[in-house]
Amino acid sequence: MSKFKEKFFLFFSDFIFINLAWLIYYYLRVETGWFKSANTAAFLIPMLVVYIYWLIIFSIMGLYQYWFVRSRFDEFSSVVKAVSLGCFILFFFIFIDDMMRNAPAISRYFILIYWLLMVICTGAGRIVIRSLQRNLLEKGIGLRNTLIVGTGIRAIELNQTVETHRQLGYKVIGNISVEKNNDNNVLGSIEQIPEVSKKNNISEILIAVEPYQKEKVIDIIKYCTGMELNLKILPDTYEIVSGMVKTNQIYGVPLIEVMPEIMSPASRFVKRFIDIFLSILILILFMPFFLLFALLIKINSKGPVLYIQERVGRNGRLFKVIKFRTMYHNAEKELPEWAAINDPRVTAIGRIMRRARFDEFPQVINVLKNEMSLVGPRPERPYFVEQLKAEIPYYYKRMSIKPGITGLAQVKHRYDRSLDDVRVKLNYDFFYIENMSLRLDFKILVNTIIIILLLKGQ
Repeated sequence: MSKFKEKFFLFFSDFIFINLAWLIYYYLRVETGWFKSANTAAFLIPMLVVYIYWLIIFSIMGLYQYWFVRSRFDEFSSVVKAVSLGCFILFFFIFIDDMMRNAPAISRYFILIYWLLMVICTGAGRIVIRSLQRNLLEKGIGLRNTLIVGTGIRAIELNQTVETHRQLGYKVIGNISVEKNNDNNVLGSIEQIPEVSKKNNISEILIAVEPYQKEKVIDIIKYCTGMELNLKILPDTYEIVSGMVKTNQIYGVPLIEVMPEIMSPASRFVKRFIDIFLSILILILFMPFFLLFALLIKINSKGPVLYIQERVGRNGRLFKVIKFRTMYHNAEKELPEWAAINDPRVTAIGRIMRRARFDEFPQVINVLKNEMSLVGPRPERPYFVEQLKAEIPYYYKRMSIKPGITGLAQVKHRYDRSLDDVRVKLNYDFFYIENMSLRLDFKILVNTIIIILLLKGQ
């Protein structure tokens, strides 16, 4: 089943059952006459508003995320959490409204009835969808084309388990060999994963290498980077027993999701909202300074005010980063090079702007275009990315999230002057990726403001 069909069924189910909950609630609240009502309550418009409200709440809580093969209990638990949050927000606004209108407190308790109806109706709808999905998978409908990386005993056992339990949702197309193999049953080597995946419309990769092949896992992940593939690894028994990994077990098959989203959907929503809000605020408040620096740049040296350069974004996508020009026009006539201390290519006004890091401010436009975030690893030029990928095998992980205007590496370390600086900053970037949170973003933004005020830039 395609992603579109999955989400269509989810939205359709929620549309039916959210409105069913409202219909029952309206009947109990208005039509039965059991409760006194000061005004005649409308039906259709509030129903539409309420549906849109729950659509937003469910989206923030991740109920419309790309999902597959999830237990009905987990689905129901997620619905209870989302409905509880939504009803709590409704209760808060009803409480404020009652206080302003001096309305009787009984109206607030109707939210408990509505909460129960929403849990029963939408929860039942999700359980029906999950049950239908499971039945279809058992019949072989909606299975996802899958590659198993590995040809050893562990790969064979995993293949047998997948074939036995169709509810897992995998349809194994073939195996990928970790080492050179002339077996005709093998579809290719790990270097050929992109080619084989595109040819066979693969969406799932299951990695089942032997213990002595562990060092190949990094290469496997590297060749899958930038593709819409869901990667899972079959861990060793020792790793599971010792608690070294957190597994997601379905039908007794422990699988580790590779490079999962660290931030919750709600946190990502808030992060994006903050990005948009602060970017617009910066554009409004600093527009006079933008115009002033634009004038000074034109007076100080020939060339354009803005410096537009190609950078590598999330999953290797290229985009044009926007900065104020701080170097003389055509400073890099040949190959790109690192900036140095007292770099002669930097103009007088450019030196001032760099110390306050004011040259980076136009990148809020990239943030608004969703190419960057306010906080994240700094985007690098394609030329240097190719160098770094060749020298640092796990560099691809840095491109798993959107780049940022500022980041942990920028507040903890100096400007890049060499590959050694990049390696040091890479550790900070990895720490950020593994510990992404709104709290950490706030801390980085505060430190960035301090650096700007103290003119600690280069």
